[in-house]
Amino acid sequence: MERRSFLTKAAAGAGAGLIAAPALAQTQPTINWRLASSFPKSLDTIFGASDIFTKRISQLTGGKFNIRSFAAGEIVPGLQVMDAVQAGTVECGHSASYYYFGKDATFSFDCAVPFGLTSRQHTAWYDQGGGRELTRAFFKDYNIINFLGGNSGTQMGGWFRKEIKSVADLKGTKMRVAGFAGRVLERLGVVPQQLAGGDIYPALEKGTIDAAEWVGPYDDEKLGFFKVAPFYYAPGWWEASASFSFYVNLKEWEKLPKEYQAAVEVATYEAHVGMQAEYDVKNPTALARLLKNGVKLRNYPKDVMDACYKTATQVMEEEAAKNAKFKKIYEPWKRFRQDQNQWASVAEATMQNYLISAGRAAK
Repeated sequence: MERRSFLTKAAAGAGAGLIAAPALAQTQPTINWRLASSFPKSLDTIFGASDIFTKRISQLTGGKFNIRSFAAGEIVPGLQVMDAVQAGTVECGHSASYYYFGKDATFSFDCAVPFGLTSRQHTAWYDQGGGRELTRAFFKDYNIINFLGGNSGTQMGGWFRKEIKSVADLKGTKMRVAGFAGRVLERLGVVPQQLAGGDIYPALEKGTIDAAEWVGPYDDEKLGFFKVAPFYYAPGWWEASASFSFYVNLKEWEKLPKEYQAAVEVATYEAHVGMQAEYDVKNPTALARLLKNGVKLRNYPKDVMDACYKTATQVMEEEAAKNAKFKKIYEPWKRFRQDQNQWASVAEATMQNYLISAGRAAK
């Protein structure tokens, strides 16, 4: 009898616990936000990160916290997303922080700088290497808290109408490229041009520009650059990886219940990891299709890479000398990059290089 009584009480207690969880969820507020993206829906891998993020937020909060994604131009132009989040026009956004290089070159550390970190290295720097603290301190001045929002991996080095065999071939080349890369290449004789994605193909076709960089095989294939600029170069040294970011208005962030804040942390990270995985799957097959269409794949000559590296280092050192905010991130970031590349050379790069060599020998 005592045992039966104990089991009955235990069952009743467990039932109470099961009821308490949804009852607690019902006490949380219903919140509806808008997210402005810097990207069109046609860039499905990049824009898709916003969809992953918003769906997971809803799932994790039992449908109580809902965020609606808007493509570039639907609320604000793509290059004004950060301003919209800062001003509170929208509660959150998805963008590439180097778009705001013109405001302050320091933004680039949240996305990509010349000869910077690989995708894994950038995630490690942000998550475990002090990057989160450094970038959030910078973004706080803009009333924003930033989160990882996806990565493209190492990007390609652009499409050219003519072959690049030496540094001399760069002189006078009109190239769609901007930000830090534009500043570096300008010193080597390139004439940088800033064009929206949809304007690149007609500019190449008409000869208004001689070259253009975009992302990588999967995204580049859609825009058809190979039809008018057959030489496809690697690597995109200005984007050893391009890390995208979710922005949340700081005042709106502080209003959220702690449970919702935790959901944002989880959902942004899932979207971040998912984008890189998707690109890793889609880029190889896209490159294979491009090669079948006659694309001429090339690596930048060593003298070009050496000249770009030397010039990029000079440009970044000059920026650090005149920009205290830039220097505050640049100095520890530079040490992190050195440590990471030394470690990568010991095991992973050695293994990767062997596998590439062995695969070629087996063909």
